[in-house]
Amino acid sequence: MQGYIINLNKVKDEDLIVTIISGDSLDTLYRFYGARHGVINLGFKIDYERDPSSKSNISRLKDVIHIGYKWINDYRLLRLWQDFLALFYSHLKDAQELESFYFNLIDNASIQWNKQNPKRVAIESYVRLLEYEGRLHKEFNCFLCSQTIHGDVSLIRAYLPTHHECTHTLSIRQSSLHELFVNKSTLFMSDKEVERLWYILLEGL
Repeated sequence: MQGYIINLNKVKDEDLIVTIISGDSLDTLYRFYGARHGVINLGFKIDYERDPSSKSNISRLKDVIHIGYKWINDYRLLRLWQDFLALFYSHLKDAQELESFYFNLIDNASIQWNKQNPKRVAIESYVRLLEYEGRLHKEFNCFLCSQTIHGDVSLIRAYLPTHHECTHTLSIRQSSLHELFVNKSTLFMSDKEVERLWYILLEGL
C-alpha cells in the first residue's frame, strides 16, 4: 500500500515510530533500524507493508520503497512540504477511522507543489479540508463580535472571519476570499495575503 509519512519519532537504537496516512487508514508502525534500510523522512511518500507478526505492541513497517517527487531535491519545496504534512499528525492522530479524502488531498497537493507557489497549494488544500469537515465559514460574520463584516475581512485560526478592528491583523478583500472559499483559488490574492494565510495555517489545521 502507499502512504505519506506525517510523523516520525526516534526510539531506542535509532528505531522509529512512523505514522502514515494511507488511502483508508492512519497507520502507526515500528521500523527497526538497519544498514539495509533506505532513508525515510517526514513528508515522504512510500510503498509499504504492515507486519502484524511483530513482537512489539504495534505492527512492524516493512518492505518500504520510497516514491520520490520530481521536486524532492529542492530543499525549499521539501521544507515547506514537511511543515504542511506535519500539521496533519496533530489534527488526525486521535482519529479512529480515516476517509480517503485526506490521502487524496495530500496526493493532489504533492502533484501541484512545484507547479505554483506551494503556499498557495497548501492554502487551497486547507480550504478544501475545512469545507469537507464542515468548518468553512463562507458567511462573513465576525467570529469575535458576531456582527456582519461589510468591508475587508481579517482571518484568524481555521480561517475564521473577523473585523480588522477586532483583531488588528492584515485584512483581505471579500471578493478575494469569496474566490478562495467558493472556487478554492488564491488567484486574486497578493503574495503578502498568501503569506498571512500560510502563517495562520501553521497554527494548526
